[in-house]
Amino acid sequence: MASTGGLTRRRGGGGGATTEDGERSDSPARGHHQRDSMGASGAGETAFISENGHKIAYDPRDISENQERNKLPKLTLMEEILLLGLKDKQGYLSFWNENISYALRGCIVLELAFRGRISMQKDSSRRRYPLADRIIEVIDDTLTGEVLLDEALKMMKTSEKMSVSAWIDLMSGETWNLMKIGYQLKQVRERLAKGLVDKGILRTEKRNFLLFDMATHPVVDGGAKDEIRRRVRNVLTQRTVVLPANPFLPEDMEFRYLRTLAMVCAAYAANVLENALSTLGHEARERAFANVDELLSEFSQWPFGRRNMSSGVGQNLGQVTQEEVNANKDKELQLEVVSAVLNVFTRLDSLL
Repeated sequence: MASTGGLTRRRGGGGGATTEDGERSDSPARGHHQRDSMGASGAGETAFISENGHKIAYDPRDISENQERNKLPKLTLMEEILLLGLKDKQGYLSFWNENISYALRGCIVLELAFRGRISMQKDSSRRRYPLADRIIEVIDDTLTGEVLLDEALKMMKTSEKMSVSAWIDLMSGETWNLMKIGYQLKQVRERLAKGLVDKGILRTEKRNFLLFDMATHPVVDGGAKDEIRRRVRNVLTQRTVVLPANPFLPEDMEFRYLRTLAMVCAAYAANVLENALSTLGHEARERAFANVDELLSEFSQWPFGRRNMSSGVGQNLGQVTQEEVNANKDKELQLEVVSAVLNVFTRLDSLL
C-alpha cells in the first residue's frame, strides 16, 4: 500500500488516604491497619490509625480505582491517534483527512475492550457470523473517568445489543435510521483535544481562517508525541520489538504489545501513520507501510494468525502477543472485540 495514498471507507458489504501533612497515600499501609466502621453515613468507608495516633478515614473504592489507574497508560488510544494527526505548531488536523473521525470511534470500542468493559456476547453460535457482525455486550459498567468512553459505555448498556461494525457506524453518524441518529458521538476530536489540554499535552489558541475563528491546540509537551512516534517506528522497523516501560505504557499494564499493535493499525486506518514515519527514508517508509498492512491482516482475524513477516521485522511479535493472550484466557472474548474492530479497519481502501 502506497504511503502517499489516503484511505476511504469501502461502502457496502458487510484518591488515597491523606496524612496530617497533606501528602496522599495510595494505600493505608502507614501506621496500624486498624479498621473502623464509619457508621451509616459513611457506608463503605473504613479508617486506620496513623503512626501519630490520628484516625484517618479512606474509601476502599478510591484505592481500587488508583490501582486500576496505575495500570493504564497516560493517554487513551483515541488521544494517541489524535495527537499523531495534529500539526505540532498549528494545532489542527489536516482538512483533507476524512478517515480519522471514523477511526476514532473504532478506537473507543478498542479502548473499552482493553479495559474490560465490553466483550463479545458469549454465544457459540456467534461463530456463524463474520467477526465485525458479531454482537458485543457490556460486562462491566464501571465508569472509566474518560468522558467519551463513559458516554459510549452508557449507550451500550442501555440500548439493544448490536455488532461491532454497527456500533462504530452509529457512533460515527453513518445511519439512515432516524431512530438511531442519537447514538452519534459529536465533537469527538474537539473533546479529545480538550482532554489533552487538561493532561498538559496541548494548549488552546484561537486562529483566524479567513472568514471564521477556530480553536486550535498546538502541542506543548513534545515528549508525549515523540514517545508515540518511537513506539510506532519500533514496531514497524525493528527485527526484535521491545517496548520500554514509561507513563504512556506502564510495565504492569495488560496487553502492552496488543494495545500498541492496535494503535499502529488504528493510525494506519486514520491516515495519520505517515506522521510517525516522516524521519525515515522513502524505501524505509514503504517497507513500514507494507509491514503494517501485514499486521492489520493478521490481527483482524480471531484467533490471531501465526505471524511470518516477509521483511524480517518484528519477528518476536507473534510470540509476545500469544503470551499476552495465554496469560488472559478469561479475557479472550474481549480480545475478540479487538480483532473485530481491526477487521472493520480492513474495509478501508487506498486511493490511487
